[in-house]
Amino acid sequence: MTPARWGGWGAIAALFGRSKRLHWGATADELDAVLPGDGLIPLPHLQSTRAISIQRPPEDVWPWLVQLGQGRAGFYSYDSLENRLGMNIHSADRIVPAWQVVRVGDDVHLAPEVALTVAVADAPHALVLRGGVPIGSGPSPFDSTWAFVLQSRPEGGSRLVVREQYRSRFAWTRLMFEPVAVISFIMSQRMLRGIRQRAQSPSTRAQPRTG
Repeated sequence: MTPARWGGWGAIAALFGRSKRLHWGATADELDAVLPGDGLIPLPHLQSTRAISIQRPPEDVWPWLVQLGQGRAGFYSYDSLENRLGMNIHSADRIVPAWQVVRVGDDVHLAPEVALTVAVADAPHALVLRGGVPIGSGPSPFDSTWAFVLQSRPEGGSRLVVREQYRSRFAWTRLMFEPVAVISFIMSQRMLRGIRQRAQSPSTRAQPRTG
């Protein structure tokens, strides 16, 4: 095989890997769906849609979403990796009543000094966060939304669909999107599995729902 052909196959493999990272677990219908939070950022430069099935109804999954955040229940992902960046994350394994209220305009912290703002809070269907991560002492170089959408399944249980959208404020920051997409995939698939494990756990099913 010629080098040109090898290069062509390599490009195809890279594109396939990128699509898998951005669309992990999502169906074609979910990728095409208009979700809460869409439209907050016009013409995003990068979008990911990932999803997982959970064998519990939306009202049983929602309490795990509403308590997301640093200083709250964490993000149910790789705490050790997040804490190496100084985020001080400790993912909870229980529903905490004190963390069951979230309203539009509230801050949800990613780290002690970094927070996103609640843009949509529609229990038990959609939680949308908006904002960006600053670099150094400057403002965030991009605007983003992070949407968590719960949909009932006809056969029972839920689909949890998570969509991220990013729009660069400066041309040079588009170079950051591919590394961001890789990190987002690694952390998000772990988070989705973490939410599913907690929501389906027999030890948490009996806890009363609040909020």
